Amino acid sequence: MATMSLHLPRPVKAALLAFWDLFTSASPLLFAGAGLIWLAYWWLDPMPPKHLTLVTGPEQSAYAEMGEQYAKLLRQQGITVDLVKTEGSADNLRKLQAGEADAGFVQGGSASVPQDEDAEELLTLGNLFVEPIWLFYRSSAATAISETGHLNSLNQLATLRLNAGTAGSGVPPLMDALMDMHRMDPKKARLSHLEQTPATIQLLQGKLDAVVFASAPQAPMVQMLLQTPGIRLMDFPQNEAYARRLPFITPVTLPRGVVDLARNVPSQDVHLIATTTSMLVRDGLHPGLRQLLAQAAVQTHGQSGWFNRAREFPNASHSEFALAPEAERTLKNGIPTLQRYIPFTLANLVERMWLALGIIIAVLLPLGKIAPPLYAYRVRSRVFRWYGQLRDIESRYEASPGSAADLLAELAEIESKVEKVILPLSYADELYALRNHIGLVRQRLATA
Repeated sequence: MATMSLHLPRPVKAALLAFWDLFTSASPLLFAGAGLIWLAYWWLDPMPPKHLTLVTGPEQSAYAEMGEQYAKLLRQQGITVDLVKTEGSADNLRKLQAGEADAGFVQGGSASVPQDEDAEELLTLGNLFVEPIWLFYRSSAATAISETGHLNSLNQLATLRLNAGTAGSGVPPLMDALMDMHRMDPKKARLSHLEQTPATIQLLQGKLDAVVFASAPQAPMVQMLLQTPGIRLMDFPQNEAYARRLPFITPVTLPRGVVDLARNVPSQDVHLIATTTSMLVRDGLHPGLRQLLAQAAVQTHGQSGWFNRAREFPNASHSEFALAPEAERTLKNGIPTLQRYIPFTLANLVERMWLALGIIIAVLLPLGKIAPPLYAYRVRSRVFRWYGQLRDIESRYEASPGSAADLLAELAEIESKVEKVILPLSYADELYALRNHIGLVRQRLATA
């Protein structure tokens, strides 16, 4: 500020100088605050990435369709979702553990799958829906086994050509567990592991006697087979027993007429077993993205369905993985109020930074007490520094009274410089006191 142009009007110079004094006095506080805010921003990382990888399932599966719904909802928040088709739940879990995906749909019972030591830690965003085990069979094949033409036990499948789920999905290990409880040897059974579409085609052509897959009821294959003449859905009257033996199994009932009330499909209640499908995410996934996925889950799965009432899902009951904190807050409180009025990115920044900002303010408030003394010292120093020169003139006069004329000229030069000193009005008395003291020294030198 010492190089400020002297041609500026005095009021402008006074205003600029006052601002400079304030800034200089408060600069330690400002720099400390800026440093703490930067540290908090770096530590909290409030801005989520704009890209997410979601593993779904085979083509035309319920997982693939739900992945499209999630991608649409996240796209509205500026997040691009890369949907990766997979062989199924087991494949999804492997990709998540290997760090090849950020999130994915995984069936219940997957927590028992062995993990590598360096596998990614996984969290759940909650149970999304029940995924029944659909075992469809040809009525002609059942007639050769059962007098009623209906199958109701896995033991009846021992001689049938059965497609026991796609390799890489969660169905083969589940069928192995069920067969083991029925004392059946999977190696002696006539099993195949085709994908859903080829298996369904072979079932309709009579090349397979039965197919089994786990899927949400809205899957196209399920909808089609439920209404295909000559194809029946197997009833599991022992579904409660399965649930007692396998904790990840849930007994469900397909209500009579729920598929087609006019045609009364199915014609009676059908007992089924179901796994619960969850959304799993990497522990290292940004909290903002976990929050968005949890909110998308509420929007996608909160409606009523064939096996649940409205708002039963998502939920965190009987979870095999630790529940993500963001999912817990979303399930408990819903969408944060702030996000209803401002964009997610800004709302997420405020939500993640407000506590840190509060702590920073609490730290800076005591430090703020040093700013007023610094300001006062800086302003008054423009006056006090002249007193050293006045005392020097007096000392030289006492040592050599004959130099009064030279000292008067030097004093006049000091006075001309003091007249250009600008101080805030609240410190004007200091400036006038300095001028009085200059007058006293001049009077003393003049009387010499």
